[in-house]
Amino acid sequence: MRSYIRNVLAQNNSRGSTVIIKNGKPQQISYGWAWYGKRIGNGNDSVVYPTASLQKVVTAAMVVQLMNEKWHTSERFSQNTKISRWYPELKNANNITLGQLINHTSGINAVNTEADRRINYSEDDAVKWAIDNANAIDPSTPGTYFYNNTNYILLAVIIKKISGQSYETNFNNRIVNKLGLANTYLYQNIPSWKTDPISYTWNIKNYQDPEYITKTQASQLVGAANMFTTPMDYYKIQVGLSNGAILNKSDFHYLTHLKSRANNYSGGIYLDNNDTIKSAYGNLGGTHFGIWFQMTTDNRNGLIMFLNQTAGDENAQKQVGYQILNHIKPYTFIAG
Repeated sequence: MRSYIRNVLAQNNSRGSTVIIKNGKPQQISYGWAWYGKRIGNGNDSVVYPTASLQKVVTAAMVVQLMNEKWHTSERFSQNTKISRWYPELKNANNITLGQLINHTSGINAVNTEADRRINYSEDDAVKWAIDNANAIDPSTPGTYFYNNTNYILLAVIIKKISGQSYETNFNNRIVNKLGLANTYLYQNIPSWKTDPISYTWNIKNYQDPEYITKTQASQLVGAANMFTTPMDYYKIQVGLSNGAILNKSDFHYLTHLKSRANNYSGGIYLDNNDTIKSAYGNLGGTHFGIWFQMTTDNRNGLIMFLNQTAGDENAQKQVGYQILNHIKPYTFIAG
């Protein structure tokens, strides 16, 4: 398996770290340099990778946790609660439900959420920018799917408003500490003995056009794309979403079948093949990362693929993964 995976990545001019899950057993297989200039290899113990939009299911899961905790109190809320409860200053908030935020069907269509503004934002400042930016553009009618990071930046601070603690504190207590994750951080908490990787493109040769995620860019995207981890820790998160560690199976079903969904996306992930396959893809503007997972919903087979060198667009990267998935368990997964 190790030789096969490394050969597939090499043939497709791709580099990165993967976790292969076959019959319930995860195995890490990495290839190439995470930081070419310093010769730090992918899969090195010091490297933690950006998850980009693969973080969104984590944020959404924490909302469901709080929903359960507040259910028998005066602070009870549900997927149908209007977000004007937390954001009365947001345009159209009286018509947008919490579920629509989670499913990108809020009508919010703010722009330039990933363009590095070179400002180190606090959680509150990040959401203030998001609200101001959203208010500057007339929203679409709620119910229309429009993928936008602003939805999840707003969710991050809803978590803060409901719990009385920062998104960072909730993330560490509800996810990192709960699962005993040793390699999962929000960007600002990556310790000095760890490093995030450089991203590259293949252009005639390997390791071209180096780009990395800056502290300021990450701070803009609280709750949406500021989590860093390893593919093995991310595997543990996926398992935890339905085994009771983060959510139980009933909670996971609720999260992935919200009434506000307009397609097969709900709660930060896509479900396909009669809910037997789950997946999500992420990257960040101005960088070359390709972050993708596709697993069976029982967590027994699949691939978590964190690429820091990519060749081609999102579809090309998914085709690399699909080739690997067909080797793991043929006739099970989908191409995309």
